[in-house]
Amino acid sequence: MNSAQQAQPKITLAKSSDYRENYSNSVQVRVSVWDFFLAFGLVHQDSPESVIIENSQGIYLSPQQAKALWNILGQNISQYEQAFGAIALEPHHPLPIPQGPVH
Repeated sequence: MNSAQQAQPKITLAKSSDYRENYSNSVQVRVSVWDFFLAFGLVHQDSPESVIIENSQGIYLSPQQAKALWNILGQNISQYEQAFGAIALEPHHPLPIPQGPVH
């Protein structure tokens, strides 16, 4: 039997005891030779002079998983835009780009 004829394993999705879902309107990415780090959080701007980014979750991805995420996000964004129209990236007020360390 060749690899195309081998049965695919059954995949079961389960939630760990500490699973949680959050909303994020901010993500910072740091890259190293070994991994990608995504820090998710919320942006608050209480005044024109002050922007607060409150990070709530950090996720490390292997380069392979980062590329797989990039591919699946691209496919889903394309489908979203076909259904609902183009997504604009221009913010109302430009936010500063956080400068963080690279691991």
